[in-house]
Amino acid sequence: MLSLANVSRQMIVPLFSRLRTGRGQANPLAAYQELRKLGEVFPAPWGGYLVTSHRLCHQVLRDRSWRVPDLHWRLSQDDSARWSSPASRQMAASLPMLNPPDHTMTRKSLGNIFDRHSLARLRPFIEETADRLTDRFFEEARDEGSADFCSLVADELPVITIGQWMELPEADHELLRTLTHDQVHTQELFPSRSQLALSDSATAQLRQYFTDVIRERRSSPGEDPISSWLRAWDGIESDRARADAAVHSLALFMILAALETTSHVLSASVRLLVDRPHEWEWLRRHPEDVGGAVEETLRYDAPIHMISRVASMDCEVGGVLVREGEMVQLMTGAAHHDPKQYADPHVFDIRRAQAHLSFGGGIHYCLGNALARLEATALLNSLLKRDARLSISAPPRWEPRIAFRRMTSMQLALG
Repeated sequence: MLSLANVSRQMIVPLFSRLRTGRGQANPLAAYQELRKLGEVFPAPWGGYLVTSHRLCHQVLRDRSWRVPDLHWRLSQDDSARWSSPASRQMAASLPMLNPPDHTMTRKSLGNIFDRHSLARLRPFIEETADRLTDRFFEEARDEGSADFCSLVADELPVITIGQWMELPEADHELLRTLTHDQVHTQELFPSRSQLALSDSATAQLRQYFTDVIRERRSSPGEDPISSWLRAWDGIESDRARADAAVHSLALFMILAALETTSHVLSASVRLLVDRPHEWEWLRRHPEDVGGAVEETLRYDAPIHMISRVASMDCEVGGVLVREGEMVQLMTGAAHHDPKQYADPHVFDIRRAQAHLSFGGGIHYCLGNALARLEATALLNSLLKRDARLSISAPPRWEPRIAFRRMTSMQLALG
């Protein structure tokens, strides 16, 4: 481990540049190993600190004194193009970027949206949809020799599921999926000007879309989640425009949170298992371990590899002084391969049965974790009940990202 004084920009920047390449996306573990060698916590060249150990990432995530980078923090930063863009300001109004007391009130208005009763009602639809999508995938793979699992299955199941739950028209699914992919650029570490422009445009279109949906639910309320949130916010906020704005942020957050991350979990779980036929065969004989395979996917290749927090006061992290208002970037992708926390962390072991940080922690623990797990479990069960062997017929392609993982293509062949 190097001292802080010896950790230089020349050591860190090339590692992050490597992570953005196709090779780095396909296997980021080598870069993470190099980052961990620099220490548990060290200065980032662009400001703030990087945290690489599981111990410290877990500590910060669960400590309520740490805050998320909310609108007030964003507007105080010098990089106005990055933090004051329309897309960034919209994200700052969403639940994951709210601090108490705003977070407390907004979270309460949602209720227990994915409790066991809600999931029990959704399960048959999700399982039927998974079967239908895998039927289509296998049909195309047989006809064409291979098929793209991402476009046919992994990108489809999450948007169909959340669309059904929110009662959004099926004809709108493609638009919502495309806009979600474009909007997420604002949540990346180093968005370019062109990416920010793309994210701003997507945000504007999503804002208009959900403005129209809320207007329609106002005129014809039902038992869907958006109508429920409107009723809840009407009891909280006397100003209807403010109530509608709060519900708008909730609806937009649900779409952004449900599609991109779940799609990655689905594609990553299949990629990791197809690459390891012995684990695939184990699951055929032991379907009760499918849940373990999902959890190990979430550890081995989580959908989010970096989480940001801001110090609410001067404090120490791993013996390093972090000043009030400074950001720490928790490299959870590296923390999930910390040998001090996981034995043989480079090994994908579906029987590992250890907790992970993929859904965050504390008050910002992911609300949709149970739904994502249900979708992944349904998909793997649908694939495993078929008498077919899959192989990767062309190298998967990835978005050049660091924080939010996204596989854009994975050609699978039968045989």
